[in-house]
Amino acid sequence: MRSGRWKLLSMVLTGVLLLSACGSGESVQNAAFEEAPAADTEESVADTEEQAAATGKDETEEQTADTGKEESASKEKESGMVIPDVSIEPKEIPASDAMEFVKNMKVGWNLGNTLEAHNGANPGDELSTVTWYNHTQKNADGSYTVSEVWLDRVQEVVDYAYDNGMYVILNTHHDVSMDDGYYPDSAHYEQSEKFLKSVWTVMAERFRDYDEHLILESLNEPRLAGTEYEWNFAESSAECKDSADCINRLNQLFVDTVRADGGKNAERYLMVPGYDASPAGALSDLFVLPQDSVEDKLIISTHAYIPYNFALQSPSEGGSTEQFSADSVTSRMEIDTTLDKLYKKYVSQGIPVVMGEFGARNKNNNLQQRVDYYAYYIAAARARGISCCIWDNGSFGGNGEQFGVLRRTKVQWIFPDIVEAIMKYA
Repeated sequence: MRSGRWKLLSMVLTGVLLLSACGSGESVQNAAFEEAPAADTEESVADTEEQAAATGKDETEEQTADTGKEESASKEKESGMVIPDVSIEPKEIPASDAMEFVKNMKVGWNLGNTLEAHNGANPGDELSTVTWYNHTQKNADGSYTVSEVWLDRVQEVVDYAYDNGMYVILNTHHDVSMDDGYYPDSAHYEQSEKFLKSVWTVMAERFRDYDEHLILESLNEPRLAGTEYEWNFAESSAECKDSADCINRLNQLFVDTVRADGGKNAERYLMVPGYDASPAGALSDLFVLPQDSVEDKLIISTHAYIPYNFALQSPSEGGSTEQFSADSVTSRMEIDTTLDKLYKKYVSQGIPVVMGEFGARNKNNNLQQRVDYYAYYIAAARARGISCCIWDNGSFGGNGEQFGVLRRTKVQWIFPDIVEAIMKYA
């Protein structure tokens, strides 16, 4: 059994390990923020034990920031940014070990795309960007054998965070495919079941002896990729009803497979998403929480880049906005409404929720607006008993989705004001 000084933090290793990104194909992994996580290469991440990260406004300007230090909202920082003063009355949170567990995760960081394996197609095409099935071999009976070399690498990266006292969320990522991997519809269900059972059997066995600070998550944003419903869950449609049913069955398969392995997997915390890992998918009556052999060990996984026109929509599209203010009811409305629904259906009933991905892309260097956004989102979620993991795809330039916060090759928080805003309310 491993031992460590467990920080009140979490790390999501996506791609191979943890979470993935919203519709961009730029997946992420989560790491906790209490101390600055470090990456020795673009394929690894470690949490530095003793230092706050030196960060810069860009690659040439460097500035240090103590991410744990709270600063008065009325005092303008040297950078010109102001961390907003957000006051939200906390909701009543049921007393349980599960709710305390999620509370103690505080806030997480997704290390996006770092362990992605590409099959030679356009890396920007999500269907060509995968994590597990390019490291598997399909057997004659339809099951899959997972590469031991790949498993060793996954475990090595998990250990970087785990051995530094962090929570780690480990999942399958970008494996949605009609040709291989899994695809959540009835036509591909048999293939999907064999793939996920094979992968989760070997993963459960490999990580059997890790304690509860390793969390396993069944699927990343399961959806009808390549269809009109890919990012538009319409629960009245026959296609979405079928997909939601397949996701329920795959989540149940995941829970049963992990629990059957025994050891610490018999009582490990497990995360399960609805369609798209969206709030709509989890809030739908079509979503069914899996049956479990132990009580209070399941966590709802959701992703929400809201309000969409600020957080995720391309600046080149009509309706996109660079504006967000923590003082604006209009800016806050969708965040409050969505989190209230998740609180009412799950948290208030003692079922924990983790917002595995959220964030706001850089739009014309709208740093103050993003500082407001991250501060308000974290404060609003924590007031409702929900812990969050920011999405960081490592992108700082170009025309893509610029969600970068930490420059991994230099171990620098490029936007220390965002980190400070997050930690103020974590």
